[in-house]
Amino acid sequence: MKKRFILPLILSLAFLSLQAEPANAGFLKTYKAQITQNRELKNTKNAIREVFEKQDEYTNSHNLDKLSQLYSEKFVNTDGFNKKVYFKLIKDTWETYSDITYTTTIRDIQIEGNFATVQTYETALATSHEQSETIDAFGELSSTANSIYYLQKFGEKWLITAEQILNEKSQLKYGDARFIKMDLEAPNLVNSGDEYTATLDIELGENENAVASIENQEIIHPLAAEKEKFRTLSEQNELERIFKANNKNINEYATASIGIAKTVPYDETKAKVYVSGIAFLMTRVNVIPENKYITVEEDNAQKAE
Repeated sequence: MKKRFILPLILSLAFLSLQAEPANAGFLKTYKAQITQNRELKNTKNAIREVFEKQDEYTNSHNLDKLSQLYSEKFVNTDGFNKKVYFKLIKDTWETYSDITYTTTIRDIQIEGNFATVQTYETALATSHEQSETIDAFGELSSTANSIYYLQKFGEKWLITAEQILNEKSQLKYGDARFIKMDLEAPNLVNSGDEYTATLDIELGENENAVASIENQEIIHPLAAEKEKFRTLSEQNELERIFKANNKNINEYATASIGIAKTVPYDETKAKVYVSGIAFLMTRVNVIPENKYITVEEDNAQKAE
């Protein structure tokens, strides 16, 4: 009797093994596909990183032609500047600051088919030497920005199609201002037509005084001239102004101009006061455009009336 049960058991085990074989094959197929997908994703990310490595290489060598090849002809940035205007501004910057150097740190890469978004942290450093009949001063420029770049794959090539600047700060300091800590605070994002506050804070040393002005400028090309007058700082070495964001769907800069004066005593009754440094600070304020095509339905109570 036992033999009669053994044969069906063996056949059952054989049947199960036949069923397991395709399952194992399916698992291996899925595993291999996952490996291939991960490899392709890694290769794609490396290709995108190479775009930004080349971007740093070409900007630091001031190679405008090579840099241009990394950007789509339909490129536009967050301020609405097309490729022609954008590259003119780059060229102007290089002519003004001949030793400017850039660094880019990639913080995140997201890929969706032939499209990608890359979040970066960028810095720029440069020196400046201003000479005239009344001034001979050395300056230092520093700038930082958090940005998102949008890329698209054309054939085998990834190109930058757009740039969104999330936040940005720049400082240009001359003379003793280079050694003074200062900051211009303003919101990164405001609604069109809303009020916002820009605050300048300076850490002045002994026998140092400062006058400053704060202005807001729409980010257009070329930038409009500032009209604000210089004012003395508060006892806390602060200056504050309230602005109303434009309703033209244009981003803005909060800007500050600072003059540093130093007092040097001659004797117990006299002292010499002279300008020891100047500085210019800039902080980006992105303006959320007003959508005039949104309609809000009345609530039930209003409908009942």
